[in-house]
Amino acid sequence: MQRVKTPSLNDLRAFEAVARLGTVRAAADEIAVTHGAVSRRIRNLADYIEVQLFESEGRGIRLTSQGEVLAGAVTDAFELIQEALAEIQAPEQAGPILLSCERSVAMRWLMPRLSNFQTQYPEADLHLSVGGGELDFTKDKASIALRRLDFAIDPHYQVDVLMLEKMGPVMTTSMLEAFESGDYIGLGSKTRPEAWRDWLVKHPDVPKPKEVRYFDHHFFMVEGAASGLGVALCPKVIAFDYVQDGRLIDLYGFKEDGTEYGLIYPKSMKMNEFTLALKSWLSQIAAEIDKL
Repeated sequence: MQRVKTPSLNDLRAFEAVARLGTVRAAADEIAVTHGAVSRRIRNLADYIEVQLFESEGRGIRLTSQGEVLAGAVTDAFELIQEALAEIQAPEQAGPILLSCERSVAMRWLMPRLSNFQTQYPEADLHLSVGGGELDFTKDKASIALRRLDFAIDPHYQVDVLMLEKMGPVMTTSMLEAFESGDYIGLGSKTRPEAWRDWLVKHPDVPKPKEVRYFDHHFFMVEGAASGLGVALCPKVIAFDYVQDGRLIDLYGFKEDGTEYGLIYPKSMKMNEFTLALKSWLSQIAAEIDKL
């Protein structure tokens, strides 16, 4: 087969981004060039191969049949390149591990246990950062992330479910009488403002709070409950140690809310022995919560 002359890589990159994202503007934002630069690159590519790649559709554009064929091939090619780069750039020796974890989960569950991992694997160079929701491993420089799985996951990422999310009201024993009479303040988190409403709909037998006050994060909220400020509707993973040592009680237990926590990492990632050990260790300590 006769070898054809390959178009510009920049032109192909712009074309692939528009084909995948659907608009020139979105592609321009992703590859950090101007709207006009993306349009020029697509025109250059179409002129070079002498094929119409897009056609008008209302106020937008869509791929032609020839454009769809090329888009599929270019996307596959870029994915192969990314996988190859990840493989050849992966260090052979055990390097540092950056674990990204949701702030409240890190402070109230992970941090008190990390010394156990460090004792078992003293040579592991483990670092911790906090963050929530969607992430970009290249931008964030993270090796692996622990997240509540309540957002869309990039198809290039692997997700290993760790534990179910379970919610329940927790309080000090001194708050019990006020709670049972409905004369109490509910404590909530601004990260989940509808949590109390949803809980009360599912559990109509629970006395309703006279008002709900919100904290920026769950770790503030659960500390507020331990200080006697009110009754916190709290994830089990965050309230777990408070309940185990008797600082808080959970009259109704913790009920599944339909979400999960999971470990997220690039499918192309080449894990060293300590990253694999961290995955296994996190699975073990997460299993302890589901048992109780």
